[in-house]
Amino acid sequence: MDIVTHLINDTFEFYKWGLTIADKRVEKWPLMDSPLPTLAISSSYLLFLWLGPKFMRNREPFQLRKTLIVYNFSMVIFNVFIFKELFLAARAANYSYLCQQVDYSDDPNEVRMAAALWWYFVSKGVEYLDTVFFILRKKFNHVTFLHVYHHCTMFTLWWIGIKWVAGGQSFFGAHMNAAIHVLMYLYYGLAACGPKIQKYLWWKKYLTIIQMIQFHVTIGHTALSLYTDCPFPKWMHWCLIGYALTFIVLFGNFYYQTYRRQPRREGSSKPSKAVSNGAPNGMLAASNGVSGKMAEKPAVVENGRRKRKGRAKRD
Repeated sequence: MDIVTHLINDTFEFYKWGLTIADKRVEKWPLMDSPLPTLAISSSYLLFLWLGPKFMRNREPFQLRKTLIVYNFSMVIFNVFIFKELFLAARAANYSYLCQQVDYSDDPNEVRMAAALWWYFVSKGVEYLDTVFFILRKKFNHVTFLHVYHHCTMFTLWWIGIKWVAGGQSFFGAHMNAAIHVLMYLYYGLAACGPKIQKYLWWKKYLTIIQMIQFHVTIGHTALSLYTDCPFPKWMHWCLIGYALTFIVLFGNFYYQTYRRQPRREGSSKPSKAVSNGAPNGMLAASNGVSGKMAEKPAVVENGRRKRKGRAKRD
């Protein structure tokens, strides 16, 4: 018990010390004064992951088509805004894409960069709605470990990024990720428009490839910064490399299971159906609840009985 008490005390003392070197410009911004609001939001997200399926168990799935269209195209606009702000702020402040230290001054361009990164952090909280829509539409098979790990850690860990390094090298990864999310939510929005559009969305797997390239570029960029002794916090560099490696493993496994792995054969019978009713089971399995094979989706079997098809609830 004494060990636990000492550990808690040491952690609290370390946090208080950390506050002395935090970015003073952002401490009064929404969500930034304390980690508690961010942790509360993330905890509520995890709680919904547990309670949501229980709530929906005996209910018909919501369709939410119009909601998904509005949400996804709104996220396209949001990420375009973030990308534009990061690009213009970096250009105005003469940022280097190879090595850039954090400038904690009140220079307007640096404050604009910090604000753009804060909006990027907020966008990761908004993205929790991806999972909410999956659960409300009873697409439980899409809520994988990769999906939950990606959403929960991005929002929670970026609070640390904004609190201590809202500028400098931090802009590189956010800039690249915002551009990718423009493409990703554009795909989701188009997929939500229905089968007439879905048949043209042949490029889904390339989004996964682009995301994996992003993580490799992140590691290479960070390793170069370490090699050249870039004056950016080393602890952040090492944490970023470790974090990117987890995504390479998880996304690599998803890509292999979805696009490369051959379906199992039972004797001389035909290949078995793919998991998740013909839809890949992972991060980019479908648009936010809209499967690319929506028209071919078989009835769900529960407790050995074929469930009758009911009409989905509309918006």
